[in-house]
Amino acid sequence: QVQLVESGGGLVQAGGSLRLSCVASGRTFTNDAMAWFRQAQGKEREFVATISWSGSTKYYADSVKGRFTISRDNAKNTMYLQMNSLKSEDTAVYYCAARRRIISTVQSDYAYWGQGTQVTVSS
Repeated sequence: QVQLVESGGGLVQAGGSLRLSCVASGRTFTNDAMAWFRQAQGKEREFVATISWSGSTKYYADSVKGRFTISRDNAKNTMYLQMNSLKSEDTAVYYCAARRRIISTVQSDYAYWGQGTQVTVSS
């Protein structure tokens, strides 16, 4: 099985930046697609960004496009989410996820999930 551990969350003022990391361990594969999802209080979990196994293909939710950047370093089994120009609406628990081969924006497609890291943006 694969274990995913997120880090880098915290409290930041509106307009600030954070970088989240997700480290994979266990039975990992470098050809896995990976993604970030988030869940705000009282709302359903939503897609944020995803990246193909090679890093050559990336998709973003419209709400974060132009502000967030997803990347990965397969040698370190690590995925990143650079978050700039943060808004109060970005406050949520952020989860990383992984699946075999095929990139997807649909959370039910992902077999492996981390426990999440809290991001709080103050206004």
